[in-house]
Amino acid sequence: MRHLPRVLIVEDESSIAELIAINLRHNGMSPVWAEDGQRAQLEIDTVLPDLILLDWMLPGASGVSLAKKWRTDPRTKQVPILMLTARSDENDKVQGLDAGADDYITKPFSTQELLARIRAVLRRRAPEQAGGSVTVGPLTLDATTYRVTVDGLTVKLGPTEFKLLNHFMRHPERVHSRGQLLDKVWGDHVFIEERTVDVHVKRLREALGTAGALVQTVRGAGYRFSAQAEQSDQGG
Repeated sequence: MRHLPRVLIVEDESSIAELIAINLRHNGMSPVWAEDGQRAQLEIDTVLPDLILLDWMLPGASGVSLAKKWRTDPRTKQVPILMLTARSDENDKVQGLDAGADDYITKPFSTQELLARIRAVLRRRAPEQAGGSVTVGPLTLDATTYRVTVDGLTVKLGPTEFKLLNHFMRHPERVHSRGQLLDKVWGDHVFIEERTVDVHVKRLREALGTAGALVQTVRGAGYRFSAQAEQSDQGG
């Protein structure tokens, strides 16, 4: 029997949650609804979802605090999070992405946009690029076992950061524009802003520690993954 992606909808407005759930069912997914963080945690403890749709404004713990919590829990660290919010300010978007969300959608949104974003996030949960192991400098990535090590020590990465690093390591010394990275790593990026790339690169660098310096910013062009010392074009 085909696995239906299990989507946990964390949304306190029942009418919105019901509408989302109906559309997900019609599109081959298995939605589960939780009206607050406490109920959501119970659902997660019972069955781990394939994706979490997380509202920003919730009674009790906010969506941002829940995203941070689930990103630090080893069990939920790899589960993609798509934030739903009425906040359209860029600083709010960055705050949501920094908290651990993989993507962000602003209310009101169309059903087609929501479904496209969900499919894109689910697609990039598992790396679709070349399998096997690749080593650059102190970094080794094994796409088959989903492991990344720095000097032999395992590093935990979220699904998007893993796929981003996989792409970087298989194309070292090449400058990648944000648009190219959206094409190669995100795939269906029609609704994803280029700023999203910057947030995930920042998160990747932080997770890699000292090896994060291998991911270089090339001003006005994009990013380059290099085992060489950083040049003067390094920025932000």
